[in-house]
Amino acid sequence: MRPLAVVGNVNVDLILGPAAPWPKAGTEIIVDHDELRVGGAAGNTALAWAGIGADFAIAANVGSDQFGRWLKEEFGAHAAAWPVRPEGTTLSVGITHPDGERTFFTTRGHLARLGLADVHPVLDGPALAGGYLLLCGSFLTDDLTGDYPALFDWADRHGIAVALDTGWPLDGWTEANCAAARGWLSRSRIALMNEVETTTLAGTGEPAAAATAIRALMPEGATVVVKRGPDGAIGIGSDGVLVSQDAPRVTVIDTIGAGDVFNAGFLAALSSGEPLAGCLRAGTHLASMAISTLPRSYGGIVRFGESMP
Repeated sequence: MRPLAVVGNVNVDLILGPAAPWPKAGTEIIVDHDELRVGGAAGNTALAWAGIGADFAIAANVGSDQFGRWLKEEFGAHAAAWPVRPEGTTLSVGITHPDGERTFFTTRGHLARLGLADVHPVLDGPALAGGYLLLCGSFLTDDLTGDYPALFDWADRHGIAVALDTGWPLDGWTEANCAAARGWLSRSRIALMNEVETTTLAGTGEPAAAATAIRALMPEGATVVVKRGPDGAIGIGSDGVLVSQDAPRVTVIDTIGAGDVFNAGFLAALSSGEPLAGCLRAGTHLASMAISTLPRSYGGIVRFGESMP
């Protein structure tokens, strides 16, 4: 199995719901469920890797408050070298809705201050050689994003393939944000983006055409994956062939972090030598398991050729 690592946003998620309809200002409602848990794209991916027993490294930071201390405790030895910033820890409050969708309220917090100097003490380049590095939360980690060229250079020197999941920019896909994402894609070996992000960036509403357009921005032999939620996922691998995978039909409880869990399953399968079809299947099945269990579970998909129970 090739090495796995993730760099990006780890924060605290407070999940409440379901709420419908949205309450009027000045009122109060009672919801049936609450959960305080690790969040952020990098955090969600790392939890899923831990849940399926995959070995990994993770570079992140935390704020100087009780939430920051809690996050470091949750990740144990993985977080030993994470820097503690003077800012408060970023908190996302997610309000779930009966249809499985959600609304977020997020504080700026510590995430913007994660920098390249924080990454190097955590990630061992020679140990990760030949492996995969997931880069996520690009529009939240301002300091690190400014250092992306140096981070890509470091990965190239050590033969580490970068998988990019930018997330949605807070101010939308402005021309500046599109230009930045295109630049990052030009250095990435793998793109893992959802359908709306892909079609918006590519300027076309058809997912397969959007995947082809995104791949044209990337190095030769790159892989593009479009995550399509309940419609599964599609991908174009190094051979240029389009592959699709349906998602299992499950009763949805909580979709928060589903794309991050998909990333975990996909990259774990890829690191084990699975072909693109097997990687898509691993990603969709692991995400489907996560969004349909409470408390959230990643069990039952340790071997990627198995069916969901």
